Amino acid sequence: MSALAPRKIALLFLIDHSLNNDGDASTPAVPRVLLGLKKTSFGAGKFVGVGGHIEAGETPSAAAVREMSEEAGVLVREGDLRPAGIIRFRFPNLAEWNMDTWLFTAETWHGTPEESEELVPEWFALDRLPLDRMWQDAEHWVPRIATGDTVDLTITMARDNEGIDHVFDAGA
Repeated sequence: MSALAPRKIALLFLIDHSLNNDGDASTPAVPRVLLGLKKTSFGAGKFVGVGGHIEAGETPSAAAVREMSEEAGVLVREGDLRPAGIIRFRFPNLAEWNMDTWLFTAETWHGTPEESEELVPEWFALDRLPLDRMWQDAEHWVPRIATGDTVDLTITMARDNEGIDHVFDAGA
């Protein structure tokens, strides 16, 4: 029997530098990141990046744009995407959950994020990410890509499929 191929996923994080987050005009703006509270299926109840499966014949960037439109009602042009890296998630106890995830950020878009059947979008200041309500791996890479870094990670999840057993950073 052959091993299952990892699912191919694309995630897109909108980054907003336009507002200061405390209402005080003298305070420098802290970037905000758009996350979504997942309502259904994989990751339900967690804040996640907006995205999903890459369809047959689709590029990761095209999938990221499509998923942002479908899940949050926001239009982003492929040309406005910044590739932010790849993460290979490995679930030793559930090989069918393994995924290779392409990451993108964008600072230009059209529209206001709206709730869908899939998720409830919400903006978070980069210094106030809801890490306690995200997958445990998020702290290792979401702040990095939101500030312009690019990642190349392999994250092996723990036996409980929630915690982290190991993070390998190919860029370190």
